[in-house]
Amino acid sequence: GLVLGVYSSEKDDGAAQFTSAGDAFDRLVSGKLRALLSLCGPALKKGKTRIFHGLHQDFPSVVVVGLGKKNAGINEQENWNEGKENIRTAVAVGCRQIQDLEIPCVEVDPCGDAQAAAEGAVLGLHEYNELKQKKKPVVTPQLHGSAESEAWQKGVIYAEGQNLARYLMEAPANYMTPIKFAEHIEQKLRSFSNVKVHIRPESWITTQEMGAFLSVAKGSAEPPIFLEIHYSGGANTNDSPLVFVGKGVTFDSGGISLKPSSGMDAMRADMGGAATVCSAIVTAAALNLPLNIIGLAPLCENMPSGKANKPGDVVRAKNGKTIQVDNTDAEGRLLLADALCYAHSFNARAIVNAATLTGAMDVALGSAATGVFTNSSWLWTHLYEASVLTGDRVWRMPLFEHYTKQVADCPLADVSNIGKYSRAGGACTAAAFLKEFVTASHWAHLDIAGVMSNKDEVPYLRKGMAGRPTRTLVEFAARLSQDSHN
Repeated sequence: GLVLGVYSSEKDDGAAQFTSAGDAFDRLVSGKLRALLSLCGPALKKGKTRIFHGLHQDFPSVVVVGLGKKNAGINEQENWNEGKENIRTAVAVGCRQIQDLEIPCVEVDPCGDAQAAAEGAVLGLHEYNELKQKKKPVVTPQLHGSAESEAWQKGVIYAEGQNLARYLMEAPANYMTPIKFAEHIEQKLRSFSNVKVHIRPESWITTQEMGAFLSVAKGSAEPPIFLEIHYSGGANTNDSPLVFVGKGVTFDSGGISLKPSSGMDAMRADMGGAATVCSAIVTAAALNLPLNIIGLAPLCENMPSGKANKPGDVVRAKNGKTIQVDNTDAEGRLLLADALCYAHSFNARAIVNAATLTGAMDVALGSAATGVFTNSSWLWTHLYEASVLTGDRVWRMPLFEHYTKQVADCPLADVSNIGKYSRAGGACTAAAFLKEFVTASHWAHLDIAGVMSNKDEVPYLRKGMAGRPTRTLVEFAARLSQDSHN
């Protein structure tokens, strides 16, 4: 199969404006493609397709897909590069049509941006069907022509990174326990000589005095794991690393503050923070990015049992602060409190944590963007610029003292794990809680609860767990590595 892009016409005559690959193919078939397209009625709208059969012996099926305006670039209102998004969407739609025809191989028009085209193809075809007997046919996308093979390959690596996060998040909780998660990441990183993976057991967590993390883990029969990854891509192994921290709750029942049963199955993806940061490091290693990255993922389940945290219990974090656990379903911040304390032992250039932390974040932004809380405008600028390129957007949220007062006003301990006006500004009070465990001057907290899954909002992702914002984290790391190079 072949997927070709066509721009919406600038003029009213409706004549198709092909990409250069489309033009070349049309010449190959003596203008038949252009003729057929004009017979099919009005010009193709963005993301809409037409399929033609029997035009050429090498490509029995050709899908032509609308790319929108030819010169679409950065859209200031949308905070993304519209041209790149249009290509991702168009290519994904085209590749899925080839898959529906059960054709095993598809060549993809680079559409002027081979990286975006590769991302669209590889992200668009991905589906979690490991446990089904009936699977969709596997389709292998390849670049049509050879002009942009380096950019295409980069796009494939970026998309495979996000697909890894989607795989980890989608897997049922009995298949993706803390130890299985850690072993899966270790196996992905085994071939890289500049990566060390430490799978820390409960005894190590205890010696580190991570009382907040352990208090969540003790409710489950599954033992906790602290996953620590060291990627040494920098010219000097002693250069200050970028530290990624990810919340790894492999199943979140809410604990004693039990969640409603409707939709609780989706809480298998409550380790989305760990999934995205670990996948970003796997991708950085595959791209051989020239910087040092450390990944930290506290992994456990949050379950109700005779040993579980009870509302009102007080636990002690690694830095000595006491925490009143007023709601056992606000458990992610307890894991992160200890992991953030530990992150400070690496003399980090920046600490970035990701977590499916609060339903309030989903209420605030929905699935449009990841909420970012940060104490550093430098860090914010890098994250924002990265997200404009990837189309996986971020939006800055407030870290006001106003919210800190609401978690610090606590009857029994130094801080409470929920704000005293529990529902008001829930994502902001959660961020204020985390800030109590941070002294680094460049720290960002990404609340990814709203972008955890995809219904139909991102057209190049199928329904299911989204693996967002893995590509933005990778692009951010790539920018940071250029920074240190210059």
